[in-house]
Amino acid sequence: MINRDRILSEFVTLVEIDSPSFGEREIADVLRNKLEAIGFEVSEDDAGKQYGGNCGNLYGYLPGELNEEPLLFSSHMDTVAPALGKKAILHSDGRITGAGDTVLGADDVAGLVSILEAIRSLREEGIAHRSIEVLFPIAEEPYAKGSGVFDYTKIKSKEAYVLDLSGRVGRAAYTAPSILSFKAAFQGRAAHAGFAPEEGIHSIAIAARAISKMQLGRVDADTTVNIGNIAGGVATNIIPENCRVEGELRSFQHEKALRYLEEIRELFQKEADLAGAILHWEGTINCKAYCTELDGATAERYRRACTKAGLTAEFVKTFGGSDHNIFATKGIQGLVISNAMNSVHSCEEYTEVEELMKSTEIVRNLMISI
Repeated sequence: MINRDRILSEFVTLVEIDSPSFGEREIADVLRNKLEAIGFEVSEDDAGKQYGGNCGNLYGYLPGELNEEPLLFSSHMDTVAPALGKKAILHSDGRITGAGDTVLGADDVAGLVSILEAIRSLREEGIAHRSIEVLFPIAEEPYAKGSGVFDYTKIKSKEAYVLDLSGRVGRAAYTAPSILSFKAAFQGRAAHAGFAPEEGIHSIAIAARAISKMQLGRVDADTTVNIGNIAGGVATNIIPENCRVEGELRSFQHEKALRYLEEIRELFQKEADLAGAILHWEGTINCKAYCTELDGATAERYRRACTKAGLTAEFVKTFGGSDHNIFATKGIQGLVISNAMNSVHSCEEYTEVEELMKSTEIVRNLMISI
């Protein structure tokens, strides 16, 4: 049924294609040819043009024989850095790693391969399946930019399975957070640090006072807050006029995330006012939290698909975002499912051939589910 050698060959081929965010042209062309060879009607939008990229989102539709609602399957085409010149190395124990100087790219090539092999094997065997939709977005890594501009009037499915979760196959994330980012630029006043320090307004000191009053890390059971970047000043003998602070917060409750963001803005504004500085503030909602019902049809179908594959479904929360954060805002119920990728976003990333096989089997079971 599922062709192990073909999965391995296809994984290696796709991994070794450079596909940075907004530079997915080559892998998109390869994927389009593969989808059309299976029988999909494929189209590409202009998402790349909106961001100065070289490629759009790929969408495909394949009519099925089962008189059931279509299902949407999705994996993103881009790969997080460092990702240029990736190599896939197969080890004797079935593990596949990179060469150590880049990520492997199983995030999210493992998902692409499972979707392709699942439907290909069904077609080759003549097994009736649901109508299948696929969406392979660009630029998922920088906060789901590609799926954020897709035209969802094209989507027929009410349910989606997004292959983009690390960990053992059988896991599925049913809830994910809102992710908000912020940039705070303090504008103080420059002065000579030796001759006239009292004439300056020290922007870095203002930022430090504001950050010292923040609660960072896990601020409650639903929420995390982080400051990730600080930059300011031009020389050691000059009171720094400008300082920029960048951070993010994540929460499983969207309204709570908005409330925390406003509290941070108010804190930064207060410190700027006390020092006589100016605050330039920018807050961005990158994606919105969702929660899929565990007693609904989507989760129950996934349980059955795992059981049929000899696995037990495990439903988890994740603090990571994905394209499904966007899908959920469009009224599409779904799960983000594990797809044989581990230690992602690092040069220690790896997958396992047997896990790729299990992931493909689960996807295949979902495609023929009733």
